[in-house]
Amino acid sequence: MDVEYTGRQTTITKKLKSQAEEGVEAIAKIVGNSGSVHVILSTDKYRQIAEVTVQTRHQKLVARCEATDMIVALHDALAKIEQQAIRHKKRFGTIKRHPKSDLKGAAAEVVAPVARKTAVGKVATKNSVGRKAVPMLVHSFPSHSPLAEPHVVRSNDSVALRPMSIEEAVKEAAFRDREVFVFRDHGGQAMVLYRKRDGKMELIEVP
Repeated sequence: MDVEYTGRQTTITKKLKSQAEEGVEAIAKIVGNSGSVHVILSTDKYRQIAEVTVQTRHQKLVARCEATDMIVALHDALAKIEQQAIRHKKRFGTIKRHPKSDLKGAAAEVVAPVARKTAVGKVATKNSVGRKAVPMLVHSFPSHSPLAEPHVVRSNDSVALRPMSIEEAVKEAAFRDREVFVFRDHGGQAMVLYRKRDGKMELIEVP
């Protein structure tokens, strides 16, 4: 693979070139030798930045790494490119293409059993005279699942045993930590306090 180097505020030494060529050789074993590689090494204050781009016929791999040492940054960028190449090969290498003849044969195999389906005990075709059909057990499931019976618990803690005012009922419901509280006022009128989702208490007068 052709390798092109670009240095921005940094010097590309022979050691860096040798390191890059070794990494490119390992990548070429995965993606092939046809393609080009562009290595960009730059310095930004105290940061050493290595950017590697591999362009092949079917894919483009890019990795950019930073470190305090250029050798470390270049090593990490090449390692990332190699990982990308391995993932790309695993993803697209498992796809198998079947010729059209195989697809037609597979379609015929799918259609043929459907055409030969008959009721149990009947003869399908002339060639199947004397053959007994194999009975099949078909499971049927209800279209609607049965509703579970509600679990009802009786409680007297939500009912006031003595008449009280609305203010007293609100305090009592808060003290008992109840969302619904039933009580009678001093006139004998049955009322229900209900705590809504917004936290407000709603008063319902029972007719």
